Amino acid sequence: MENNFKQFSFHPVLSDIIDHLGFKQPTEIQQKVIPAILKGTSVVGQSHTGSGKTHAYLLPLFNQIDASKREVQFVITAPTRELAMQIHEEVKKIIHYAGKKEIWNAKLLVGGTDKQKMMEKLKEPPHIIVGTPGRILDLVKEDALSLYSAKSFVIDEADLMLDLGFINDVDQLLIRARKDVQLLVFSATIPQRLEHFFKKYLENPLHVKIDDQLSPETMEHRLIALKHRDESDVIIEISKTIQPYLAIIFTNGKDIANALAASLQQKGLDVGLIHGGLKPRERKRVLKDIQGLRYQYIVATDLASRGIDIKGVSHVINAQLPKEEDFYVHRVGRTARAGMEGTAISLYADQDINLLQKLEQKGLTFTFFDIKNGEWKEAKSWNERELRTKTKTDIDSQAWRQVKKTKKVKPGYKKKMKKEQENIKKQMVRKNYKKKK
Repeated sequence: MENNFKQFSFHPVLSDIIDHLGFKQPTEIQQKVIPAILKGTSVVGQSHTGSGKTHAYLLPLFNQIDASKREVQFVITAPTRELAMQIHEEVKKIIHYAGKKEIWNAKLLVGGTDKQKMMEKLKEPPHIIVGTPGRILDLVKEDALSLYSAKSFVIDEADLMLDLGFINDVDQLLIRARKDVQLLVFSATIPQRLEHFFKKYLENPLHVKIDDQLSPETMEHRLIALKHRDESDVIIEISKTIQPYLAIIFTNGKDIANALAASLQQKGLDVGLIHGGLKPRERKRVLKDIQGLRYQYIVATDLASRGIDIKGVSHVINAQLPKEEDFYVHRVGRTARAGMEGTAISLYADQDINLLQKLEQKGLTFTFFDIKNGEWKEAKSWNERELRTKTKTDIDSQAWRQVKKTKKVKPGYKKKMKKEQENIKKQMVRKNYKKKK
C-alpha cells in the first residue's frame, strides 16, 4: 500500500484540495483514523497539538458531504472561540480550494457575535457547523438550529473542554443528536472523567493513541536555575542572546502573566499578552497583532498551549514550569513543528525537581545553563548541585563531630569552635581531593 493520500480513495475533488494544501504524506494520526472515519466508525484519537488531527477529521468528512441535502451534516465543537475560528478558517480554505463556495456551506457559531443576525443566517441550514458548545446549544434551544440530521459530531480538544467546564454543554448537544451519530473525539490526554463520558455515547469506537515524540532531533530543552532571581531579569538576559521568530513566555496563571508582561515592558521588552481573562475583542486584537508579526515575544497562560494555534513559534520560555508533565509537553509542542527547529528554555527552582525527574524518565534530555551579561554559560545539573550541597553538609557535620568540646565555657568560645571546625573541614576537603587525584 503506497504511503500517501491516494490510499484512502478520496473523491477527485478531495485529491485537488490535498494538492492545494501541499500535503504529501499523511501524518501518523491521519494514517490511522481516516479509513475508520470513512467507514462511519466512531473514533477516540489521542495525540498532541500539531499532529495533523484537524485534517484527520476534516478531509474524510468533506469526502462524505451531500450537497443535494440542505441540512446540518457535520458538527465540529472546540473549547475556545479562537480554536473554533481557526478550524472554521481551515473549513473555508477547503471549500475555496474545492471551488464549491456556492454549493458547500459552513457557519461559525461562537460567542461575542450578534445572536439575532446569526439566527437569521441559520434559516437556511448550513452543511457544516463549527463552534463553541455553549453558543451552539444556545441556538439549538432557540429552535434556530437542529442537529438531528448531523451524521458526524466532532469534539476537538476534549480534555480542555472538560477543564474549561464545557463538557456538560456537549452532553446537552449529544442528547439532541441522533443515537447513531458518528462521534469523533480528539484529545491530548484522556482523564478518567472523559472515560465515563465516552462510555455513555460510544459503542466500540476505534481508540488511536499517538505517542508523540518531542522532536528530540529538532528540539533543545535548556534549564536555568532561578536562584532567587526575578524571572523578568533572567528573561531580559535571555532576550539578549536569542533572535526568535516568535517566542512564547509561559506563566502559571493570568495574574502572574499580567505582572510579568508589565515588568518586561518596563524593562524595555515589547511583549504581547494573551490569556483567558482578556475580553474577546482584546484577545482578537492581540492575535491579529501576533499574526502580523507585531511582537517577537508573547506572555501567555496555558490557554495558548492548547486553545489557540499560534504559528511560527521558534522558542518557548517557561517563566514557571507547570505542575504536570503533560502541560510541559503541550507548551513545548508549540515549537519544533513540521520539522522546524525549536528551543525550550525553562527557569526552575527546587520545587520543580520532581517534575524534571519525571520528564527525564520520559526520555527527555535537558542541558543546564546559566546566563550572565548576555552570555550562555554551562552549569551543573540539578542533581549535581543537590549532590554538592549534600556532600558539603556531610563534611560540615563530620568536622563538627571532631571539634573538641570544653566543659568550661569562656568568652568567645563559639568563635573558637567555629574556627577549629573550619580548619578540620579544610583538611578533610584536601584529603578528599588528594584521594580523587
